[in-house]
Amino acid sequence: MTIRLHHASQARSFRTLWLLEEMGLEYELVLKDFFDKSMRSAAFLALSPAGRVPALEIDGRVLFESGAIAEYLVETRPECGLGRLPGNSERPEFLEWLHFAETIGQHLAILTQQHIVLREDSMRSATIMRLEARRLEKVLEVIDRVVSRHDFLLPSGFSAVDTNVGYGVMIARRFVPATLLPGVDAYYQRLCARPAFRRALQQDGPPAIYLKDFYEAPDA
Repeated sequence: MTIRLHHASQARSFRTLWLLEEMGLEYELVLKDFFDKSMRSAAFLALSPAGRVPALEIDGRVLFESGAIAEYLVETRPECGLGRLPGNSERPEFLEWLHFAETIGQHLAILTQQHIVLREDSMRSATIMRLEARRLEKVLEVIDRVVSRHDFLLPSGFSAVDTNVGYGVMIARRFVPATLLPGVDAYYQRLCARPAFRRALQQDGPPAIYLKDFYEAPDA
């Protein structure tokens, strides 16, 4: 049965795209536009009720939360070795990092809205931009402390949590200078060196959301 991933360039669905590549699974990629109304169509809302990506058609079902998708993929296909299944000593840390990716995503979503989605300057808040960038920096400091001790988030090595958190690290570089946290920067470079990451970037397509290398908060 075909695995079909609905994905928009640079969106959170990159987590799933990258994980599929790491797992070596065959899949069909359906590209969506982040800004047009195609994800509000009745057909797509039947797959993803919130009208967002990812939506993954797999095993006769549809999953639309990237964290749940990651957990489902590694548990139904344990031979990939990218999960930490019940009974594994790293299982608690695996689950914590999997959900920590959403903490990063929360700040990225606010910053993306403020800098990009809200098109009129009158709608934006320089205060919120600066506050959320600082909050994002504090979240990245948590990662920095861990990846300064070992190459990936878990001591045993690369896992599915690195795809979910790693996506957040990749986008966070648009809002927090990479030079602030050398450990996170080195971690990101290790992720970039992975062949599956490079393949996922090729599949991702041209930039559609983040068109600047860095988004600075305007002066108050």
